[in-house]
Amino acid sequence: MAPPALLHKTRLIKKSQREHLSVRAGQFCARWLMRIIPFADVNVTPANQSPDDPSIWVCNHISMMDIFFLMATSKKLRGKKARPIKIVYWKQLEANPINKIFFRSCGFIPVDMEANKAGETNSYDKKGFKKFLKLCKEAFSEGFDIGILPEGQLNPTPENGLQPVFTGAYTLAKMSRRPIRMIGLHGTHKLWHPKEEIGMTVTDRKVKVRAYPAGKPFENGDDFANTFTKIIGHFGAKGEDLPDSDLRKLLYKTKDEDEERNRKELSPSELEFLQSL
Repeated sequence: MAPPALLHKTRLIKKSQREHLSVRAGQFCARWLMRIIPFADVNVTPANQSPDDPSIWVCNHISMMDIFFLMATSKKLRGKKARPIKIVYWKQLEANPINKIFFRSCGFIPVDMEANKAGETNSYDKKGFKKFLKLCKEAFSEGFDIGILPEGQLNPTPENGLQPVFTGAYTLAKMSRRPIRMIGLHGTHKLWHPKEEIGMTVTDRKVKVRAYPAGKPFENGDDFANTFTKIIGHFGAKGEDLPDSDLRKLLYKTKDEDEERNRKELSPSELEFLQSL
């Protein structure tokens, strides 16, 4: 991160340019570190759908290694020309000086929250919400996407699905009129586990990263939380997608063919009755 910081300090580049360069440098370093020291067997499944518009990316959170793998796989996962992502993070992570330098250099967006352990309920500082929205608006205008971890904390039991999902990503998407895109991670917790008693004891080296295509817009916060929980929770636990028919229903809000056929065969009065239930 030194060259972009030095260029900014000497006023040769703007703050937003420093952040762009820092994110790109971080992605490059993470990608090449994986090539030089292949400590994990990483399988990447891109969405094969280029995100032309500024987007909000949401992902499950199962390890302290998550951001590293998201940066290392970004080029293959989201495409060479994808907008860099500013990730929303817990401000107290800056207690680690390396995190502080890296996050601030990249212009990542902090949120204040009381200290807690993985699995415990989060308590956010609501006073900082206006500043958070302002930083997100600036990020979009400067050519960044936003990355959010809707569980709000590390999940110590990804094999059981997700932690409770916060709907802030939907609120931000609605206010900014930006689409939400989903990413699933599987296996990173086996390299660095959220549970302190396991920690960095490696139990497996297979990691999977999956980007999902943009589906229909979510109807409300509950729709977002339900869809994210079912799709990403299943991938995080199993390392594979839901059955294709179930995945399409959730992404594109499609109806089952038999269900649709039965509905067409109902009389108007029967349909009206069903819709009233």
